[in-house]
Amino acid sequence: MSEASNQTANRLAGETSPYLLQHAYNPVDWYPWGPEALERAAAENKALFISIGYAACHWCHVMERESFENPDTAQVMNDNFVCIKVDREERPDIDAIYMDAVQALSGQGGWPMSVWATPEGIPFYGGTYFPPADRPGMPAFTKVLAGVSRAWREQGPAILEEGKELVRKIGEANRPPRAKGGLEPRLLTEAADTLARVFDRKNGGFGGAPKFPQPPVLEFLLRRAADGDATSAEMVSTTLKKMAHGGIYDQVGGGFARYTVDANWLTPHFEKMLYDNAQLARVYIRAWQRDHTPLYRRVAEETLGYLTRDMQDASGGFYASEDADSEGHEGKFYVWSAEEIESLAPEAAGYYGVTPQGNFEGTNILTAATDDPPLEARARLLQARSRRVRPARDEKILTSWNGLTITAFAEAGAAFGRPDLVEEGAKAARFLLDTARNADGRLMHSYKDGQARVLGLLEDYAYLAEATLTLWEVTFDPQWLHEARELTSTMIELFWDPEGGSFFTTGDDHEKLILRQKEIVESVTPAPNAVAALVMQRLALLTGDESLTARAEEILLLASTHMDRVPQAATSFLSALDFFLSTPKEIVVVGRRPEADPLIEQIWTRYLPNKVVAGSPPGIESPMLQDKVAIGGNPTAFVCEHFACKAPTSDPEKLAEQLA
Repeated sequence: MSEASNQTANRLAGETSPYLLQHAYNPVDWYPWGPEALERAAAENKALFISIGYAACHWCHVMERESFENPDTAQVMNDNFVCIKVDREERPDIDAIYMDAVQALSGQGGWPMSVWATPEGIPFYGGTYFPPADRPGMPAFTKVLAGVSRAWREQGPAILEEGKELVRKIGEANRPPRAKGGLEPRLLTEAADTLARVFDRKNGGFGGAPKFPQPPVLEFLLRRAADGDATSAEMVSTTLKKMAHGGIYDQVGGGFARYTVDANWLTPHFEKMLYDNAQLARVYIRAWQRDHTPLYRRVAEETLGYLTRDMQDASGGFYASEDADSEGHEGKFYVWSAEEIESLAPEAAGYYGVTPQGNFEGTNILTAATDDPPLEARARLLQARSRRVRPARDEKILTSWNGLTITAFAEAGAAFGRPDLVEEGAKAARFLLDTARNADGRLMHSYKDGQARVLGLLEDYAYLAEATLTLWEVTFDPQWLHEARELTSTMIELFWDPEGGSFFTTGDDHEKLILRQKEIVESVTPAPNAVAALVMQRLALLTGDESLTARAEEILLLASTHMDRVPQAATSFLSALDFFLSTPKEIVVVGRRPEADPLIEQIWTRYLPNKVVAGSPPGIESPMLQDKVAIGGNPTAFVCEHFACKAPTSDPEKLAEQLA
């Protein structure tokens, strides 16, 4: 991680990814992903060692210190393999392929990911973290290197055939059979029942340790709660409150860590990821819309405040992550001694659960006793903490994760009556649309140091289309609807599979990898195909283009088996299915702002998951706006379903009744 380990830079020194640059002075002869590494492996008949991780990954740093900075281990790697480093955030397309392979080979996945592949990139062995010496159930990394090298030398042709068979099976997973019965409401109810069986009623969340927030699951359950499912409502409220009170939430500065190592949300791995905070802010916003619990609004606003304070570039875009470690210690930036609290905010010790013995390696991870923090004490703690050495920050600006973030800012601004938050989202969107493109105007995936890198993936187009469509709904500025339509049109052109009826992860202009994948099983972010299905349904109502609904239906049919059999890994598809099976509210507001704001407020201060919103002026071409005129010159709202409308009203209270 530092030049001190080896004064000679390797090939990673020319990269912009902070994760790759962390390894630029390792004694390992690292290559970035690209033809140079593959060509050398083929010329020398060496297997590839592909190491995949990300800048904020704690165990990635551990494996680097233990193995990649060790000259003896590096020599074994260099002698026997062509070694490639991949930033999973910069190249999620590569990560997805090899993650599927490692899960198939070992039964589990995660980062750091360690994959051995043929010179063509076909995987044949893999795992995650390997220690420097044998541990129970975990062989030493050098032993694994020696074993794999020997196997490749002695059994290369057989290994190649086995690898090809593995790739074939992974490819088959892109074409799951459709669930019997098709797209039925039972998929929604049975999914909620399945989630209830793994719900932790004491602590919230699902399953045991380690525990992840799983925002797409909570989003789906919010929809079930809106349909009157009391059990789903309980799962959401318990989880949101327990997380907000726990150590996973930064009680001083706002924002969430990635997960906790325990089941009760106390001890996080302290890295903070943009995608988690964007998604969780949106869940808390929507939960507040449902029941107006003050805690939810506070957590949402504090989380977005953390992003603008600590994670926003001057351009408006948002950075990818903050590390778990600072000054060489995990969590050091976030924990407190009892003496520190006593000197800075003694009146808050009880609220934050501070004790002399602590709850984490002799220090205190702060938790919350109630929904209402001691604001003055917290401000003092935040000011004192700001003088500490901050964790490293990955300053890549990823289009997809920024899309999730823009949606959260736009919805928060509309729900909480804060135009400043809408503008923060719009600023990020303008940056991406103006700057995160190549010379041909093609959307790119990653931006850093003035360079836009890696052709945009499905997740970039889908998440940014959702973001711009949401900006349209909260501002009625036609530019945002135009951008949403353009992004969706390009997405269909580049990514649609006319034979399989859904979207590929990569565009047809992307570099050729060993597999052109689709993402059906959900990971840490919403399945891009599911987000695309929901966006296309919303756009179909706004534009009258029924072909968009037909494409969304094809996607949902493809995912129906996963929704049926493994709903916890397909909840974004279930949310898109909920929209598909519902009768969405088509809400139109005619009239200029700010005069129309009391009507618009009624729309955004309640939870209406299945809705499409349009406004005029300024006018757009939309069947939703046809024949909609202001009554008596006053701002007027229309609530319609399948273009059959209730009586138009200029009265916010009557609009509230129609929306209820």
